[in-house]
Amino acid sequence: MTRGDVLACVHEPFGDAFYFGPERLSERYEENEKARKESGFGDSTYHTVIDRLDKESAEGKRLFIKDIIHYLVPPNSKPPTLAPSLARIEKGVGTTNGSTNGSIKAAKNDDTGVLYPDTTHTEPRNPTVIPEEILKRFHFTFLIRHPRSSIPSYYRCTIPPLDKVTGFYNFMPSEAGYDELRRVFDYLRSIGQIGPQVAGQNNVTNGDKRFNDDGKVDICLIDADDLLDNPNGIIEAYCKSIGLEYDAAMLDWESKDRQQQAKNAFEKWSGFHEDAIHSSSLRPRLHKKKVKSQEEEDTEWREKYGEEGAKVIRETVDANIGVYEYLKQFALRV
Repeated sequence: MTRGDVLACVHEPFGDAFYFGPERLSERYEENEKARKESGFGDSTYHTVIDRLDKESAEGKRLFIKDIIHYLVPPNSKPPTLAPSLARIEKGVGTTNGSTNGSIKAAKNDDTGVLYPDTTHTEPRNPTVIPEEILKRFHFTFLIRHPRSSIPSYYRCTIPPLDKVTGFYNFMPSEAGYDELRRVFDYLRSIGQIGPQVAGQNNVTNGDKRFNDDGKVDICLIDADDLLDNPNGIIEAYCKSIGLEYDAAMLDWESKDRQQQAKNAFEKWSGFHEDAIHSSSLRPRLHKKKVKSQEEEDTEWREKYGEEGAKVIRETVDANIGVYEYLKQFALRV
C-alpha cells in the first residue's frame, strides 16, 4: 500500500463471495441471513469480484491483491465445480456482456449444510471454483506462516472478547487453509503457471522434471518468520521476483495518510489486523523467534485458552505442519 504511485491494492476481495454471496462456499454464515445482508456483500458472486478487479485494473496501475487462497476452494476437500457465474456454458447459456444469463442457484450437496455452486462444470485437476483461463491472468506469490503461530492467533479471533469484533463466534479448523494452499500451489506448478525456477534459490527446481526450462514466473513464496527477521532483504528479493523497483521507504507507513489508508483497507475484517493497523513500519526483529517445545506450547495454550481450546489448537497445528514443511522448501532465500 506504500507504493500507491504504481500499485493499486485490493484487500481480500474473494472473501465477499466465499462467505456472503449466493455462491458462498463457507458454512460460517449459512444460518445467519441477517449477517450476510448486513455485510453489504450478500449479492457478491465470483463474477462480480472479477468484474471489480477488472475495473480497478482499468485505472492504469498494477493491481496488488492480498487474499486467502481457500476462498477459491470448496472446504473439507469437497470436489470443486466452477462457480456458476463464471462457468463456460455452451449453446448461448452462460455469460454475455459481463452478466450471467438466468438465475444463480446454490445447492446443498450433502447433509453438512455447506453450500456449493449448482453446476456440473469442472476442469481436470483444477481445485478451485475459478476457471483456469481466469487464474492465468494472475501472477501468484505466496506467504506462509508456521501453524504453531498462525493457528493460536486465528483461534484468539474466534473467542471472547475478540469474537464480538470479528463476528467469528466459533473456530473452524477448515479455515486454516494449508491443505487448500498446497493443492492450488501444486496445481499452478503442474500447469506451468509458476516455476520451475524458485525465487532466491539460484533457479533450483527441487528435482521436478515435469516443467520446461523456460518458466516465465518464479515460484515466489515467503515465510513470515524470514520476513520478520530480514524485512529489507526479503522485500527487495520479492520485488526483484515480481518486477517491481525496490524502495526502502516501502517499509514505512508512519504518515497520517498512509495510516488512514491502512485503516480503510482493513475495515472490512475488523479485529483481524489490529497489530498491522497500529504499526508504523516494518523493522527486523531484535531476536529470532525461539522455537518452543511441544510441552511448552501446550502449557501456554492451556493457560490462554483452556483445556478444550489447547486441544483443538494442537490438533489443528499437527494436522497442518506437514503441508507447511512441504511449502517451506520453496521459500525465498536471501
